[in-house]
Amino acid sequence: MDLKDRQIIAELQKDGRLSNQELSERVALSPSPCLRRLRNLEDSGVIKGYTALVDETAFGLPVTVFVEIRLTQHTHAVNANFEQKIRNLSNVLDCYVMTGDADYLLRVLVESLQDYESFVRNHLHRIEGIAAIKTSFAYGVVKRSNVYPWVG
Repeated sequence: MDLKDRQIIAELQKDGRLSNQELSERVALSPSPCLRRLRNLEDSGVIKGYTALVDETAFGLPVTVFVEIRLTQHTHAVNANFEQKIRNLSNVLDCYVMTGDADYLLRVLVESLQDYESFVRNHLHRIEGIAAIKTSFAYGVVKRSNVYPWVG
């Protein structure tokens, strides 16, 4: 991947609805080579897909919760079970495997505090192997970006 590919990616991360003509103008390429590069980035899996960015509050999920999970033990079976159960929970938008005190960090969207309580009681508490759950509520966003920093 060269600088021109990175420029294409950055422009699409800013606006995934750009036409090839608009994209080619922004990255200073003619349309045909721009489209060829774009298709190569898609075919190679660098660009995994396209999506709409939706406002959580307007959608009805105004509460963002970060949940640290610590497991009882670190066996393949316990980890695999936890990860499979988390993949099936639509309120969990992100799940990261962590170092440090927590084994996993979840980003969860819910309608209200009562909705989060229900999520914990009806979903997290039913997953075998969880030793501890630590919850932090976000009450504001200072920065959120979907554009990766330049590398190289």
